[in-house]
Amino acid sequence: MTNTWMNKMNQTIIAVILFVFVLLCVLPVFYVIAVSLTPVTETLKRGVILIPYSITFDAYREILSGNGLGSAYQVTIIRTVLGTALNLFFTVITAYPLSRSKLPGRSGFLLYIVFTMLFSGGLIPTYLLIRELHLINTIWVLIVPGLISAFNLVIIKGFFEQLPTELDESAKVDGASEWIILWKIILPLSLPVMATIGLFYAVGHWNAYFDAVIYINDTNLMPLQVVLRNILLNVQLENTDPLNTSTVVSMIAQQMAAVVVATLPILIIYPFVQKHFTKGVLLGSIKG
Repeated sequence: MTNTWMNKMNQTIIAVILFVFVLLCVLPVFYVIAVSLTPVTETLKRGVILIPYSITFDAYREILSGNGLGSAYQVTIIRTVLGTALNLFFTVITAYPLSRSKLPGRSGFLLYIVFTMLFSGGLIPTYLLIRELHLINTIWVLIVPGLISAFNLVIIKGFFEQLPTELDESAKVDGASEWIILWKIILPLSLPVMATIGLFYAVGHWNAYFDAVIYINDTNLMPLQVVLRNILLNVQLENTDPLNTSTVVSMIAQQMAAVVVATLPILIIYPFVQKHFTKGVLLGSIKG
């Protein structure tokens, strides 16, 4: 009975702690959405808002009107979809041979890949290289330099190494080539890790802005995050009077609306890959 009582007490304490952590994660999200939808007058009266009494889309109209967000969304979607597909393709075809112990020079290749995780060529040499490759002001400059992530490659390689080698051997006996083994046998068994790494790549592309700031001068090729950043900076510059409370609140509402606009697509996609997320990370990082 003592053990049972202690177990219930421990479970209650754990449940309370988890509930507090959930509130700490959820309340800021509700606050951001509520402020972006709340009229300025109501925000001034109530202060902290979690549930708006009335709803207005004025902040979203200000953000979305005539600021180039249409083309920015297009660039970001193209970058995310095309970039994630190419990332997965090249990461997989690199990780697969490295997961096979019979590959000549395997240790040297792995050492080279791990070395790139610790050291880089630097910003200026990288910029000079990209300029010589004529990638400046092209959509490819947002995709090609980060085509393969060493960290994600190591995770996929670890996942491939856990798959039974008997699958390869039986397929080779039936005359299957390495390409057929990879696409018809290995990949169908690797959907959890593919979903996980694909989410890593997609979120990275969607949220990236620094490479566009460095390599893109054409406003028509600016991705979403850069355009939103410029909008927020312009809003702050245009509203420099700290004594005008309504203007400050309106600026905050626009900032919250920009956050919602930038994160909403990822929030919509994430539930569809959530069931594979934890499983893919664990299977790819722990070798049995």
